[in-house]
Amino acid sequence: MAARGKIIDLRKLLAERFPHAPSVAPACLVTGLSFLDPAIGGGLPKGAITELISPRVSAGSASLIHALLQSAQRDHYFVVLIDGRDSFDPCSLDNSCLRHLLWVRCIKALEAVKAADLLLRDGNFPLVIVDLVLNPPEELRKIPQTNWYRLQRLVEASSAACLVLSRHSMVSSAQLKIVLENSWTLESFEEKAAISRLRIRLQRSRLQPEIRSQRSEVS
Repeated sequence: MAARGKIIDLRKLLAERFPHAPSVAPACLVTGLSFLDPAIGGGLPKGAITELISPRVSAGSASLIHALLQSAQRDHYFVVLIDGRDSFDPCSLDNSCLRHLLWVRCIKALEAVKAADLLLRDGNFPLVIVDLVLNPPEELRKIPQTNWYRLQRLVEASSAACLVLSRHSMVSSAQLKIVLENSWTLESFEEKAAISRLRIRLQRSRLQPEIRSQRSEVS
């Protein structure tokens, strides 16, 4: 009980000495993407897993990854991309973007999950992306849900945001689930500022119930 009293006294002293010091870290990693941040409460939640479901072919998930890398370059932080099917194409990005990227190239989904486990323990990356969009469904079904809960515990202990991209909903521990509703053609990708027309639907939020029914359709 004496030790507990000392801790309370210390907290009170710190509050008096530093009244304007922030008590908590920012809750979101702001991406600056106009179609994304407003729809999910300001940015990707830190200390949480966000699952982005891309059910249609050419829904724009690769373009989203590129946009997030450009945001990291602009705001000077590093991104981990765990590429579950070794499908990322860096050629369309300039070297200044790629300097902010750690690209982990995997072939199997379980390899990607193990890599995420390792890098979330590191704690030095503000954003960890796990791209499993192109991994076969039979591989994804073999990932035990206990693996996702372990990743959630790891990310909760950090200030990182973890974004898992998948074709179907599969991460039961994800606090935020969003769906890409686009179905683009080759002509769509060639248009300027096409990324700004991505449509996001909020499927589930355990973080901010007031935005569960919110929908972002920027055109």
